[in-house]
Amino acid sequence: MSIVWIAVALGVIEGITEYVPVSSTGHLILAGHWLAFPEDKAASFEIFIQLGAVFAVVWFYRRKLLEIVTRLADDAGARAFVAKVLLAFVPAAVVGLLCHHWIVRVLFGPLPVAAALSIGGVVFLAIDRPGRGSRTEGTVDDVTWTQALVVGVLQIAALWPGMSRSGATIIGGLLAGLSRRVALEFSFFLAIPTLGAASVFALWEARRVLAASDVPIFALGFVVSFVVSLAVIAALLRYVRDHDLRPFGWYRIALAVVVALAVLRR
Repeated sequence: MSIVWIAVALGVIEGITEYVPVSSTGHLILAGHWLAFPEDKAASFEIFIQLGAVFAVVWFYRRKLLEIVTRLADDAGARAFVAKVLLAFVPAAVVGLLCHHWIVRVLFGPLPVAAALSIGGVVFLAIDRPGRGSRTEGTVDDVTWTQALVVGVLQIAALWPGMSRSGATIIGGLLAGLSRRVALEFSFFLAIPTLGAASVFALWEARRVLAASDVPIFALGFVVSFVVSLAVIAALLRYVRDHDLRPFGWYRIALAVVVALAVLRR
């Protein structure tokens, strides 16, 4: 398979899996491993196309984000919302910064990803029961300081590739008492600082291995990820109106079994 089609495939995978609670990092590690993306560029490419997913959230919620920015100076509610998102961002940011190299060295492999997929799948089956979406919905503006902190602490689990950032934050929201839709939306907003900061940090560290010749392939993956992510965000918001997320739990467990068997048979 040519590098162009590999870039498209990885962009599609990132776009589908970044906000669906099945772990985009885990899927990209597995796909990059099997598609043989150039090893010295793989990590940087995966981070760059993640930025496409971040921009998709910014574009999807552009009106609300613009409203928040324009109200920030004289509206306590707007300032509180931004502060709550930043509060949820801090725990994983601190732990990730301190443990980044250990995580990359120890956890970025097929078997650790399979373990994280299975554990996350079991957690989804145990926690996201039918009927949660029938409670009073509220809005993302109603998230409390305590709920934001719970989501932030749970996001630390997502530093383990395969655990899923969206999955960890949605579970955190459900455990904190949020409805499924509000937990999902708060997870979207939290993705902006979390994935944005992680992407900038990782790209800066990889600056010496990138060249001008990488731009077309990286740009292609970015655009594909952006477009697919936009479609997935809209589809997920429709899906959670009437459905729980347990099917993703079963999918995670099934994929974990397939990955483990493939690795162990080598």
